[in-house]
Amino acid sequence: MKGFSEFTFLSAVLVFLWLCAKACSQPQQLQVPCFFIFGDSLVDNGNNNRILTLARANYRPYGIDFPQGATGRFTNGRTYVDALAQLLGFPNYIPPYERTRGPALIRGVNYASGASGIRDETGTNLGDHTSMNRQVANFASTVQEMRRFFRGNNNSLNSHLSKCIFYSGMGSNDYLNNYFMPDFYSSSSDFTVQAYAAALLQDYSRQLTQLYTLGARKVIVTAVGQIGCIPYQLARYHGNSSRCNEKINTAVSLFNTGLRKLVDIFNGGQLPGAKFVYLDSYQSTSDLYLNASNYGFEVIDKGCCGVGRNNGQITCLPLQQPCQDRQKHLFWDAFHPTEVANIYFAKTSYSSQTKSYAYPINIQQLAML
Repeated sequence: MKGFSEFTFLSAVLVFLWLCAKACSQPQQLQVPCFFIFGDSLVDNGNNNRILTLARANYRPYGIDFPQGATGRFTNGRTYVDALAQLLGFPNYIPPYERTRGPALIRGVNYASGASGIRDETGTNLGDHTSMNRQVANFASTVQEMRRFFRGNNNSLNSHLSKCIFYSGMGSNDYLNNYFMPDFYSSSSDFTVQAYAAALLQDYSRQLTQLYTLGARKVIVTAVGQIGCIPYQLARYHGNSSRCNEKINTAVSLFNTGLRKLVDIFNGGQLPGAKFVYLDSYQSTSDLYLNASNYGFEVIDKGCCGVGRNNGQITCLPLQQPCQDRQKHLFWDAFHPTEVANIYFAKTSYSSQTKSYAYPINIQQLAML
């Protein structure tokens, strides 16, 4: 009996270890069935690769730390939404709309386009792009195509879409590649900063409402970050009182304040059944600047690659040798964060316990609704 007991115990231990190993090897459970992404170069993953534009990143050193190499992501590795998709349990990254059709659409698509904005003319100084209006139109085409996979049953399709996460990050280029580029655009003479923010919010409200009409119910919208502090601006700004261009930061703060109020309006009954989450990218980037060393960042004022002052006058050149210590850099190039910064922002917004980063709930809570 003693031998039998030892054998039984050993067998139980081996079964336990096998189950543990199996559980540990399992990917994180999928929390939502699909993920749709709208935005600009901060989250673009290849939609600009085949169009005539300077806003492209399908060449080295972009993607130097990404398994698939230079895919069109404007960073060295994963973007914010890549990291967020992993946190949500997706086994694969959400593919770009430019090369996604058929059943793959059901899991979600990335419509983001470098240089794009809320306004159609934004970013035209860099060439072609897919503006927010066109991204919404592309999603409408996707919904039309998805009906086939639900056999024309609109109730089933709407039920599916209501469980998906929708992410929209827009507004940065409406300032960087529009309002604060007076040699190319007339918007700064046509609008005061207050009137411009109001005009952007009016257009954005219409676009987000269109997404709701098409089936979006769980929606994340992001504030514009502290773009007065990116290497591109630091290379051009020569102020005495501040390291950053506070004129730009003040302008985007007006837009951000209005966007948070818009989220309250949407959640207050204007769009029944919808839940919007506001990510305060301005606050999270500001806090990261102030406490950079606590998170392992040693260089916060220049890109890992680029040309000129702060590596911010010209973005990364083809085959340029980037910095070696990319884990210590906040910025990859003149405009965009490094992979490690993107991962930090994704984790912060996903499970934030403070409403100063994610309001009124965090992304993990949104997924569970």
